[in-house]
Amino acid sequence: MDSYLIQVNGHGDHAPMRDVHLKNTGNTISPGKVKGRKPRWAVRASEMSKKTFNPVRAIVDSMKVEPNPKKAMISLSLGDPTVFGNLPTNDEVTRAVKEVLDSGQYNGYAPSVGYQSCREAVAAYYNCPEAPLKAQDVILTSGCSQAIELALAVLANPGQNILVPRPGFSLYKTLALSMGIEVKLYNLLPEKAWEIDLEHLESLVDEKTACLIVNNPSNPCGSVFSKSHLQEILAVASRQCVPILADEIYGDMVFADCKYEPIATLSTNVPILSCGGLAKRWLVPGWRMGWILIHDRRDIFGNEIRDGLLRLSQRILGPCTIVQGALEHILNRTPPEFYHNTLSILKSNADLCYAALSAIPGLQPVRPAGAMYLMVEIEMEHFPEFENDVEFTERLISEQSVFCLPATCFEYPNFFRVVITVPEEMILEACSRIQEFCEMHYQGAEGGQDLECDK
Repeated sequence: MDSYLIQVNGHGDHAPMRDVHLKNTGNTISPGKVKGRKPRWAVRASEMSKKTFNPVRAIVDSMKVEPNPKKAMISLSLGDPTVFGNLPTNDEVTRAVKEVLDSGQYNGYAPSVGYQSCREAVAAYYNCPEAPLKAQDVILTSGCSQAIELALAVLANPGQNILVPRPGFSLYKTLALSMGIEVKLYNLLPEKAWEIDLEHLESLVDEKTACLIVNNPSNPCGSVFSKSHLQEILAVASRQCVPILADEIYGDMVFADCKYEPIATLSTNVPILSCGGLAKRWLVPGWRMGWILIHDRRDIFGNEIRDGLLRLSQRILGPCTIVQGALEHILNRTPPEFYHNTLSILKSNADLCYAALSAIPGLQPVRPAGAMYLMVEIEMEHFPEFENDVEFTERLISEQSVFCLPATCFEYPNFFRVVITVPEEMILEACSRIQEFCEMHYQGAEGGQDLECDK
């Protein structure tokens, strides 16, 4: 048997080399046959693909219900601020990308962790005395979702577990289970504006716990943790020696009566991987630009975690280079009025929605303090014809053509989530239809609830 080294579909130093074994039959060379094996097709999906499960898609796709043909559909379900066109990004943001595209300087491969100059720009933007950052502390990723995936992959092995909020963003569980990582759900408390049940959280920690996920501001809750509550969370992580994966994609998307505190600014001893990106604050989720900020002032992660992130980033060779090239301009030249205007619209919509839903018997909205969402409890005892939140929201679609996401998608039954990025007139019309729906099906006495964030 002779062995030949063959170069395929490449050029220069980057050409992949394939070692091919061929049988020498004298006059010709033909592919060798494996003795005792009869070729047959046996293509199967991988175990990883079989373990990948998105509860939102599974629930929504199973809701085989048609909207009321007499009423235009109003979707309050999708966390994409660009859908209705009422929240465009700033002109400076689009100008930055146009200039980079016209320059022709960012059409090739970048380092897998991102261009050095772009990492420097992100580090400078988030650097502060309480949580200093340098370029080597930044990994650029294809959106915040890839940042979360890399952070989970570097911190946890199959058979270990991670601590995930309930209710919480479904992607954490989707990613973890596909990697063979167990998910332990810790409770958030609606009666305390969705603060963490710290006693429950700490009770879940064991010798196999790899990290704690903290999502602040929250999807789906729209909550914003106070400084004191974040310090309590950090105290648990410090006591139990558990690193934190901070999902801060909604960082600074906080209404005026609350203050956002990046969790890394409040600790010197808990190692933190903070995940963020352009998607929500700059209203460009489709541009797929995210990052991981490595906060490790006691050198607990050391080189091992940094090297691991580097190796993992090499799997897809980094995020879009065009957007990378525009990053410094986007971060530094977007006018403050853009952020203020976005938050003003979100706050106005949140107040309108909260006030309208609070007046509806059988519903208990929890006032949001930031992000783009509002959670509403359904007092199911007053709607006995519906078995759960999924049935409730299905009938809301079929009768009123209003689509809210059942909170079973977030492991929290008998609530639903409202997206508040839609135009004001659509919010008001949707709330009016929800009121009509509830009045039609409600049985029993009224109730109310008003929860705000800690100032």
